[in-house]
This record gives sequence, C-alpha cells and structure tokens, in this order.
Amino acid sequence: MSKKKSDKNGFVYSTDPNFQFQPEEGGAQQTLPPQQQKLRVMLEKRGGKPTTVVFGFVGADEDLQELGKKLKGFCGTGGSIKDGEAMIQGDQREKVMGWLLKNGYSGTKKAGG
Repeated sequence: MSKKKSDKNGFVYSTDPNFQFQPEEGGAQQTLPPQQQKLRVMLEKRGGKPTTVVFGFVGADEDLQELGKKLKGFCGTGGSIKDGEAMIQGDQREKVMGWLLKNGYSGTKKAGG
C-alpha cells in the first residue's frame, strides 16, 4: 500500500491508481502599478452600519493590506481587509476617492447607487 499525502484542498485518497497531486499554479500574484488598477468604491451596510468598500485590487495580499492601512489612517477610522476587499468604517467614499486619485489610482470609480 502506498503512502497517502494530502494537498492543500484536503484531498487524501483517489480510486485512480495513476493519480498524482498536481502542484498549484500561480503562486504569488503580481501587483499592478496604481495607474493600471481598476478599483471600485461603494457604500454597503454591514452589520447595520455604513461601510465603505474598495474592491477590484489586483495583486498580492500584502500590498492590499498596505493600501488598506493607508486608507484607514487617512480617514482616521477603523476597518479591515478581507476576501480581496478593503473595508473602511463609515461613509468615507469621498475621502477614499480623493486619496486614491491623488496617489495615482486613476482607474478608480464609484460603484453602486
């Protein structure tokens, strides 16, 4: 009997005797420069409170974390980065849009109503 190795998706066993785990493709994603980013800024209600959400970021999670940290600091409020979105507490759309455009994110637009 052969050894069973699992992969990151949790697969442990296959009925195919010739099956081999394939390494995941990609690895770290290349972060686009600010002028090539097509970010969207919208207002959502999360937990009954208004939250400004920035989505559409293409790049590494560390770079999105850094962008979110700068936005939270500029707005003087809290927030979080989760599932590829930067969430800023409150209705900060105008501040966020202004900061992004000033810092070279020229493809930024408002989304939603």
